[in-house]
Amino acid sequence: MDKDLKKEGKYKYYEAGEGTPIIILHGLMGGLSNFDGVAEFFPKQGYKVVIPELPIYTQSILKTNVKAFARYVKDFITYKGFDRVILLGNSLGGHIALYHTKMYPEKMLGLVITGSSGLYENAMGDSYPRRGDRDYIRKKAEDVFYDPKIATEEIIEEVYAMANDRIKLIKTLTIAKSAIRHNMAKDLPKMHVPTCIIWGKNDQVTPPDVAVEFDKLLPNSSLYWIDKCGHAAMMEHPDEFNEIMLSWLKEKHL
Repeated sequence: MDKDLKKEGKYKYYEAGEGTPIIILHGLMGGLSNFDGVAEFFPKQGYKVVIPELPIYTQSILKTNVKAFARYVKDFITYKGFDRVILLGNSLGGHIALYHTKMYPEKMLGLVITGSSGLYENAMGDSYPRRGDRDYIRKKAEDVFYDPKIATEEIIEEVYAMANDRIKLIKTLTIAKSAIRHNMAKDLPKMHVPTCIIWGKNDQVTPPDVAVEFDKLLPNSSLYWIDKCGHAAMMEHPDEFNEIMLSWLKEKHL
């Protein structure tokens, strides 16, 4: 997917298909390729899939926060000329999608979150990554998934490189603090955009009770579980994830 990125002005993004736009927001450690299954499936169902590269490590430190990223997404939607969109976010991407929904509900048709931060403080501020400690980083990467084999050497190497890049590490910790600061418990009851919550039953990063809490606080949400699944459902069980999301979209006529 990375080789197919379009570069226009300050934006880099992947795009496929025609139809209602589904904009996908990746997480802090998550590459765009985490959504390969979604990006392949939904264009065949009559949707346009767009995955912007979020400027997590390239914005100034003052703009390295959830609110600024939500504004970046809104600017991108405007740049693309979309009227209203469906946002899908995993982990930090889910938090940004939620914050975008709070700030710009008029831009939203629907929202899909999976393993999202926004309620649960441990999601990102858990004393990691420790620099130079590859075994620790391997364990952290494996903990993201129910099946540790999904944490390939490539994924571990990516996290290791980030942990040993001083600027990226500082920005990672800045974002983690921002995620804690932008807790959304008070906002969620006022957010009426149709929301699909897809959660791994074995998520250790944002445990299942976080999904239950999201479902309780959001007035227009539906909660779906995937068994034997960790923090990145769309990677571990792409087919099941896609089927759940598609049937929800159809049920909501989106």
